[in-house]
Amino acid sequence: MSIIENRKATHDYFIEERFEAGLVLQGWEVKAIRAGRAQIKEAYVVVLDGAIWLVGMHISPLASASTHILPDSTRTRKLLLKAEEISKLIGKVEQRGYALVPINLHYKNGRIKLDFGLGRGKKLHDKRDAMQDRDWAREKERLMKHDTRSARD
Repeated sequence: MSIIENRKATHDYFIEERFEAGLVLQGWEVKAIRAGRAQIKEAYVVVLDGAIWLVGMHISPLASASTHILPDSTRTRKLLLKAEEISKLIGKVEQRGYALVPINLHYKNGRIKLDFGLGRGKKLHDKRDAMQDRDWAREKERLMKHDTRSARD
């Protein structure tokens, strides 16, 4: 079940491979995410010292859940992956033009997981082509729906 979707990711990147990782979260962060107070639009994933980190994810703290601590809403959070997945990602990211992009935050067996993808940045003409294809598909659906109505009449 998806919590947050990053639609901007597929608009700005060609996603070639997807990965799923657990997150190291504090208690107040879990409560806030379950209340729907998280945002990954401006977030990105980096490799530092052989570990994978999520930077820029914003979680707005709940007033009731964070009375005794001082919450940091945009702290860097560690992603939990297997060692072979991390080494594979490090090799891919070192290639030119690849980035790790958060795609969505979801629940899996009661745990909060992050889907992120290995993506290559789209150029402006690629984005225009994708928009043109989407518009044509929408227009085609509209025309097909109109044709079936006139055939029944």
